[in-house]
Amino acid sequence: MQNLWNDSHAEKLVEDYAKKGVARDLALRVYTTRLLGGEPRLVLHGGGNTSLKTRATDILGREWDVLCVKGSGWDMGVIEPAGLPAVKMDALLAARGLDALGDEDMVAMQRASLIDPGSPNPSIETLLHAFLPHKFVDHTHSTAILALVDQEESEALCKKVFGAKMGFVPYIKPGFDLAKAAADIYDANPDVDGLILDKHGIFTFAETAKEAYDLMIDYVTMAEDYVAHNGKAPFKPVALPAQLASPAEIEPYLRGAIAVSQGDGKFGRMVCDFRTSPKILDYVNADTADDLAKRGVSTPDLSIRIKTGPMVLPAPEAGKLDQYGKMIREKVAEYAARYKDYFETNNAADDVERTMLDTMPRLTLVRGLGLFGHGRSMKEAKIAADVGEMLVEAVTGAEAIGSFHPLALSDLFELEYWSLEQAKLASNKPKPLSGQVALVTGGAGAIGAATAKLFAAQGAHVVVVDLDGDKAKDVAKAAGNASIGLGADVTDPAAVRAAFDKARETFGGVDIVISNAGAAWEGKIGELEDATLRKSFELNFFAHQSVAQNAVRLFKQQGTGGVLLFNASKQAVNPGANFGAYGLPKAATLFLSRQYALDYGSIGVRSNAVNADRIRSGLLTDAMIASRSTSRGLSEKDYMGGNLLGLEVRAEDVAQAFLHQALAERTTADVTTVDGGNIAAALR
Repeated sequence: MQNLWNDSHAEKLVEDYAKKGVARDLALRVYTTRLLGGEPRLVLHGGGNTSLKTRATDILGREWDVLCVKGSGWDMGVIEPAGLPAVKMDALLAARGLDALGDEDMVAMQRASLIDPGSPNPSIETLLHAFLPHKFVDHTHSTAILALVDQEESEALCKKVFGAKMGFVPYIKPGFDLAKAAADIYDANPDVDGLILDKHGIFTFAETAKEAYDLMIDYVTMAEDYVAHNGKAPFKPVALPAQLASPAEIEPYLRGAIAVSQGDGKFGRMVCDFRTSPKILDYVNADTADDLAKRGVSTPDLSIRIKTGPMVLPAPEAGKLDQYGKMIREKVAEYAARYKDYFETNNAADDVERTMLDTMPRLTLVRGLGLFGHGRSMKEAKIAADVGEMLVEAVTGAEAIGSFHPLALSDLFELEYWSLEQAKLASNKPKPLSGQVALVTGGAGAIGAATAKLFAAQGAHVVVVDLDGDKAKDVAKAAGNASIGLGADVTDPAAVRAAFDKARETFGGVDIVISNAGAAWEGKIGELEDATLRKSFELNFFAHQSVAQNAVRLFKQQGTGGVLLFNASKQAVNPGANFGAYGLPKAATLFLSRQYALDYGSIGVRSNAVNADRIRSGLLTDAMIASRSTSRGLSEKDYMGGNLLGLEVRAEDVAQAFLHQALAERTTADVTTVDGGNIAAALR
């Protein structure tokens, strides 16, 4: 592994932090922590931790010996000094004299000993850092180290590779007991450069940040070299179909199968992130892949991300997607039953009250294709996929030099259902649209943009589709939540299909569609050119049909229902003079929404429409508002508020109506009016 220490970079960071009052040692602690955290083969997504023993002053001006240790929720790759909260050493060291200390009491003691009570919770491994005497202590979950410790005879192998320069700590769950055991092993041989934690990872320590970091890289490199020079070909591949379906083709089936049923046709949906590489393919195509998946995970903290391990699916044969979709559901049911048994068996071993997590996989290996990470957000899905790649790395190494023998599932259960993790999960309430994908056409317009932003704020990943692709991307960026923008002419069926396929490829499918794109043509109906009326129908009716058809295509593959929402406009129920070219196709679209409600309600598809009027947008421009208000002898405010409530109706109000319809689980074939009150446009 490459040593990334750079003297000039380190000194630059020291200088920059000195201007903010940060001491040299803490600045260097931040520097090497980032070096470790930026390497996924060492640390992933909140894993690992580092510490520094130094002095700090409290709010009363009193100086204390403290341990600055990585705080909960901080990513080592981007850590700041605030991510290393200072804990008073006297309390930490006093804890070593105790015979026992429960996790909750340990956390309470550490919080009570913080110099700044507003700091994040110190790492669960704070006591281990404190009990070691060195100034700088580093801890990672190196995949190369895991290849050595995930063996049946791991201690003998580690002694062979590292000799007497590394202490070996048998597996103990992180916390007080591990800290005491590790400190005892260090005390028995204080000449060691670090500690190897069985089934867990590696600690190195020294009196300077550079020395501790150098030792970490040196010993990880020794492990990598051993695997490289002593390994055998780890896998024998299975036979694959002559022609494979693509990852995007199977994603809706997979995504639908892993949606968590919440009863009454309601689902906790997830999005997917796909990865592949030669190394991943070697692993997923191995004849032992399913067996390896059932053994567990390479280091226990991965259970928080991917449960007991991945689900394995056979290779999908091209042209047989429906059959493959049925098989996916069978495999998911098997995985869920196995997980339920795992929970019930281990939960019965004591009288602690626990709530079983959902039984769905968070990582799926597909022979011939690669791996999918799953999560209630794209962030979670990407984390699961990242973890999957490092699982592949560690298990491949373990199989190359022996046989993957991870922590027993009974011990893994203690970590996955750790009381502190259960408390975190209980406080993490998903947003109403978490895990759902919403596609908005006309997404760069006033109503489309407002809708995209609102749906993203409620947890949805939004696909913003507009004729102007650049503006669509701008709206997606403003909406956030990993939303994407696409350029597409919705009057072109091929372009519409391509947009849905891109949504499927990016997130795994689509759950909500807001068919909003439209434009108005004026003129007396009897004097319109035929081409004008046909052009309006192409955009204001047939485009809605094309969008809805593609939505239903994915809804059927996912098997979890779906929502169709149409912008029908006031013209659909209250036609205006000279607006027949716009009103006629909009009236057809209103009835189209009801036809979809009628034809697809049986598979859980809800279809509704919004009847909005007088919204500042591309249809009703500022110039048009000025012209119309002047011609009527009204101020612009009075013209825009020309309704029963006397209030201008905004694009955001229409977006709220769409959101209401998306969340109204027992409403379909509805038309919601958003116009401030116009009796002539009210439905009768």
